[in-house]
Amino acid sequence: MKIKHYEYYVGIDPDVTKSGVALWNRLEKKLYITNLSFFELFDYLKDLQTQNKAICAIIEAGRLNLSNWHLKSEFGAAVSSQIGKRTGANHETEKKIEEMCIYLKIPFELVRPTSSKLDAKTFKAITKYEGRTNQDERDAAMLVFGK
Repeated sequence: MKIKHYEYYVGIDPDVTKSGVALWNRLEKKLYITNLSFFELFDYLKDLQTQNKAICAIIEAGRLNLSNWHLKSEFGAAVSSQIGKRTGANHETEKKIEEMCIYLKIPFELVRPTSSKLDAKTFKAITKYEGRTNQDERDAAMLVFGK
């Protein structure tokens, strides 16, 4: 689905406990970044809607990757099992956020994650964002920055 221009883009990097969330104001070229639990995200999106903001969500969807096989020879069965369990839980969170957008009638796009991660210094150089960020927040912001 091709996205038309919206006033606001919400980048979401889903996680089981708290998802990285970034709001890009396209007209003002401003970035707002936070971490939100599942229900905090629901409230956040609903609040944007009640303010009559033209929004579109961009959701990082790891399940779109062709392979999620994480077995490595240096990992034992227990570690590999835990990695698979966390990956599956994150994929379920992605699906639930997608359902949330459908329920709220918010246009969205699912995006395959990139393999390259930005460290805080590189992120600040690209975005000029001054606040502290973690990896989930930076990933969410890069989904929407400059749209």
